[in-house]
Amino acid sequence: MTTHTYVLRRATLADGSTADIRIANGIIAELGGSLSANGASVIDADGLLALPGLVDLHTHLREPGYEQSETVLTGTQAAAAGGFSAVFAMANTSPVADTAGVVEQELALGQEAGYATVQPIGAVTVGLAGEQLAELGAMATSRARVRVFSDDGSCVSDPLLMRRALEYVKSFDGVIAQHAQDPRLTVGAQMNEGAVSSELGLQGWPAVAEESIIARDVLLAEHVGSRLHVCHVSTAGSVDVIRWAKARGIAVTAEVTPHHLMLTEELVRSYDARYKVNPPLRRQEDVLALREALADGTIDIVATDHAPHPTEHKDCEWDAAANGMVGLESALSVVQASVIDNGLLTWTDLARVFSATPARIGRLSGHGQGIVQGAPAQVLLYDPSAARVFGTEQLAGKGMNSPYLDLTLPGRVVATFHDGYATVLDGTLRPADEVAQAALSRRAGSHV
Repeated sequence: MTTHTYVLRRATLADGSTADIRIANGIIAELGGSLSANGASVIDADGLLALPGLVDLHTHLREPGYEQSETVLTGTQAAAAGGFSAVFAMANTSPVADTAGVVEQELALGQEAGYATVQPIGAVTVGLAGEQLAELGAMATSRARVRVFSDDGSCVSDPLLMRRALEYVKSFDGVIAQHAQDPRLTVGAQMNEGAVSSELGLQGWPAVAEESIIARDVLLAEHVGSRLHVCHVSTAGSVDVIRWAKARGIAVTAEVTPHHLMLTEELVRSYDARYKVNPPLRRQEDVLALREALADGTIDIVATDHAPHPTEHKDCEWDAAANGMVGLESALSVVQASVIDNGLLTWTDLARVFSATPARIGRLSGHGQGIVQGAPAQVLLYDPSAARVFGTEQLAGKGMNSPYLDLTLPGRVVATFHDGYATVLDGTLRPADEVAQAALSRRAGSHV
């Protein structure tokens, strides 16, 4: 069995302290000063932050069925480049991930690629059609041990079906992750409804379409006594509803995307379809409310909603363009710019909202435990003092539909470690065959 041993010299931890970190046999074996490096690869981490590997509760890997957009391999390469050690793969594939067979296929593809843990999300309804519940129990008891279920891309708009789903997953401590969008209120919607949509003559996506579904669902979750997670919260009103629900003791958690923490509807004036996304970019007032909600804990986590598309699906007129943005490679930099550099969150907070809490919500073992002795070695080294003009050369996946191209962003991922082996070193992805072999060796060792 191949061993992977590293000593990270003089790394700065999230709390500001400095330590050497020794990684061996897939775990953080030791933290301290001047650690022994016998047989280990030594990495100079002086001036670099050592953070727990990021966990993304909302990623679209597209495989099976849409491999022209992304594959599990390329999507997890994008994840590793962004400092992620685990991603939850949304169910809107083809076939839809609504059976044990499909989620087990996704799990196996992630294990073979090795760049990050791929935890499948199961569909709530068969074919995402919103008509009958999918095989929730079979997916939960499969090898994939699914605990998060979502029809993301579509809303579970039928209140009775939503109630039944919440009741069902309660039996095995699952959670329904809702795409909050009333379909009747958003027919033909192209951007946020407001003054800018009126000026541009584009059909509006009203905030109440999101807020009304969240209000309904938190009450259903309270009635059933089950867990609800709200995907990609985008409005100030949604924040108010979630804050009320939490004060009432309802078991609701919520996520915000990096793009909703930074970008506003004003960008739509360019008609550049890189800015077309669902839910849409909102007002500056919404952006500020989302930042404050993340800072005060009303919003629990950051999740990317990484949504790659082929160029032809974005390089077209606005009305015909697909919704979605890629976000794995840029996420940490955008969050740094939005809520770290202005003092709203500390690096310790970031480790919570981008690693520990998403792992807890998704009931994902082996991740989110932090940089502590004995924990699984999910680690990233990050240079927060760096600055870069973000370009397509920094996109490691297939999707080029990033809204940050040509922007100067802070920070740079220098190294990523997944299950104790390096997936990124010196800012460069390790070769696919090396990573796959390391993952195979690690799995073989875990069965010894």
